[in-house]
Amino acid sequence: MRTLLEMKLITKGFPGVLALNKVNLNVKEGQIHALVGENGAGKSTLMKVLSGVYPHGSYGGEIHYDGALAKFNNISDSESKGIIIIHQELALVPLLSIAENLFLGNERQKFGVMDWRETNKMTETLLRKVGLTEPPSTIVDKLGVGKQQLVEIAKALSKDVRLLILDEPTAALSDADSAVLLELMLELKSQGVTQIIISHKLNEVKKVADEITVIRDGNSVSTMNTHEQEVTEDNIVRDMVGRDMENRYPDRTRHAGDVLFNLKNWTVWHPLHKERQVIRNVSMTVRAGEVVGIAGLMGAGRTELAMSIFGQSYGRNISGSLEMAGTPVDVSTVSKAIAAGIAYVTEDRKSLGLILDDTIQSNISLANLDAVANGAVLNTAQETRVAEKYRNALNIRTPGVYQRVVNLSGGNQQKVVLSKWLFADPDVLILDEPTRGIDIGAKYEIYGIINELSQQNKAVIMISSELPELLGMCDRIYVMNEGTFVGELPHTDASQERIMSLIVSEKD
Repeated sequence: MRTLLEMKLITKGFPGVLALNKVNLNVKEGQIHALVGENGAGKSTLMKVLSGVYPHGSYGGEIHYDGALAKFNNISDSESKGIIIIHQELALVPLLSIAENLFLGNERQKFGVMDWRETNKMTETLLRKVGLTEPPSTIVDKLGVGKQQLVEIAKALSKDVRLLILDEPTAALSDADSAVLLELMLELKSQGVTQIIISHKLNEVKKVADEITVIRDGNSVSTMNTHEQEVTEDNIVRDMVGRDMENRYPDRTRHAGDVLFNLKNWTVWHPLHKERQVIRNVSMTVRAGEVVGIAGLMGAGRTELAMSIFGQSYGRNISGSLEMAGTPVDVSTVSKAIAAGIAYVTEDRKSLGLILDDTIQSNISLANLDAVANGAVLNTAQETRVAEKYRNALNIRTPGVYQRVVNLSGGNQQKVVLSKWLFADPDVLILDEPTRGIDIGAKYEIYGIINELSQQNKAVIMISSELPELLGMCDRIYVMNEGTFVGELPHTDASQERIMSLIVSEKD
């Protein structure tokens, strides 16, 4: 089979860091090639080299594309050759229509005037190719994340794509939307579109990939052909982390003390639509030392519940009561929730969990500034000592605590968020999708942190869309559907089948 892309001995460094060390990547025409590795392994850096974000001359090695030496100096150079990247953070303009997004910068014109008839006609054709039936005039902000991802692919198809690169395309999608996207990838393959997928979801990688290249610590360590050899998740994980991982979830001695968190009849109304009840009479308890999960489909109300508890960050006309260790507490503001001993690790760490342009040090102290201040004056030396403590304790991979958070990998950013809230010393820690978009090695480290918190008699509430994660980590699991709890399962009785049957069953 003909090789479309060959990256040979690619080397790329930054101050104090060798991001890529003589990496090789060979992608055959008409195939789907998966690129996997831990956060910070160099996957995204390699794709930025390919696309011209890091221009020719700023790296070592050679890129051969379509049989010729490629010297891309910017994204326009690579796109002109049919190389299109869809990043994890979608690059759509929310308040523009689908048609306007598809041809932004590539407008259909007649005599210097926008040709809307041709634009809408071409948009309808492209949307059919990706399985969307929405009118071209639909505002992108009105679409769900799954459909927005499909619009991004339609945009790539409008540019005569030959090599489509998808960076964590299913990270924020539901299982149903992920399945649609994976089927579309296979359909595009049948049409001759070569694809590279970067993903941490190894089951999805195995489903669509013809070949899998593993990168570890800036080195390409293996390439597997899924048609010529038996490829297992264990094999991939071993090459990703450099060791066997016999158990994806660390062992923990389960113990449960007295009830620490007691939520009763919690009801929340939508902040804009006054007639819409989002959370309906939810009651739950969490004991000291327990890890309690909340399962449910996207839109079930899990995040809305968590945010409404944490300082009423979401919702209006919130009613119900909350007791901490048997004492009623006021959580009507974020500061009061923190004072009551509650912390919330948001699912959106980039927008809501971190100040990306600030340092690791400043982010870690953010929720507990009083502990690093002398009166009204910040004690920077103490702040540095605290940051170094959590950098070492959580194994945050960084040259130093003065590094800006935006430069960290996803897994290390998540560790900074966790450090911020651990420094606040909460009694109850609510974790909303704590391992979304991070690699299996970093996941294991975060699971270890969760277990350590439970051993310290903290109460942990864990929201996750990954059912194996909840089954592997939790003592009990509440199942949520349409804003209310439809079941509660101890870990001994819980299974993916039982959780899904509760979700789809009729409510009382």
